[in-house]
Amino acid sequence: MIRPEDAQFHAPTSDDPLWAETNYFGLYAGQDTDRPMNIGVYGLFREPLGVVGSTVSVNSRRVTMPWAADYWDAWEHLVAPASLLDYTLANGLHVVCSEPNKVWDVDYSDAAADLELHFRYTALMEPYDINDPDQDPRAAGRDMDLTWGHAYAGHFDQTGRFEGEIRLRGVTTPIDCVSTMDHSWGVRAERQTSRLSWMHAHVGPDLALHALFDFDTANGPDGPSPLTMTHGYVLDNGVVRGLASGSGETTRSGLYPEHIEITVSDADGRTWEAVGDALTTFPWQSQPGVVGHNSLLRWTLDGRTAHGECMDFVGMGELGRVYDRVHAAAAGTRA
Repeated sequence: MIRPEDAQFHAPTSDDPLWAETNYFGLYAGQDTDRPMNIGVYGLFREPLGVVGSTVSVNSRRVTMPWAADYWDAWEHLVAPASLLDYTLANGLHVVCSEPNKVWDVDYSDAAADLELHFRYTALMEPYDINDPDQDPRAAGRDMDLTWGHAYAGHFDQTGRFEGEIRLRGVTTPIDCVSTMDHSWGVRAERQTSRLSWMHAHVGPDLALHALFDFDTANGPDGPSPLTMTHGYVLDNGVVRGLASGSGETTRSGLYPEHIEITVSDADGRTWEAVGDALTTFPWQSQPGVVGHNSLLRWTLDGRTAHGECMDFVGMGELGRVYDRVHAAAAGTRA
């Protein structure tokens, strides 16, 4: 069970200097226009080292280089704050959690880029603890030897409402969407050796689906990837039901999700189907050793239009092997 104090830093349960905590706010604006904008605000706090990595991204395009997006800023060695409830970082990010695990106010300013971002996140549910069998039917028997297992030794996902505005280069866009944030604590290795597909679809306050999947890269950067569900939930008219099973397939282009079809069953036995198509692509590096192949998608969930992002994380070592096979095959074809 997640408690109010879990909004704050946790005492490390390991002497590994790579112990870390994270906060991620993923949201979007203009989702019903011809140029939807995907926004990400992230902090990776390595308290034992006294440093914070923080990224802020704004993207309405299909890009494979972060600097080709509408906006990208990444810092790796900010000074760690004393609290997660009210902190200001040197990159221009200010976060206040006035009601632990319920309400966050986020402000970000970059005068040089003419960017102002301000929003309030208000939870629509209690935090969903993926390690609590009373909440998550998949919590028992979890493989902690996986890299993401260690990083998610403590982890919750939560769906809520984002309200505010973004001004970028003289253009102001209101923010009013339902999306999902998360908070993690555990040992987060620099080299990621397992994959994670983190995705969600939000119809509105009354219906949202959030799920985590494993996948492989055997079919290459442009081949389909079967999906195996690890965790997730449905928020259905205020009731949260953990997902008991699920599978699907992602169609890719350069490892970016282009088309996703998933079928999941919740703890009450109801089956949910979601189909999504990419509106944007962006290579989010939450840290140097991993790329989150990010897409904002327009979904159909339970026959209704929804929006939400998918981030397919692959470590640099595996990415090197994937593209080595591509080059070897191309060389063989030429021979």
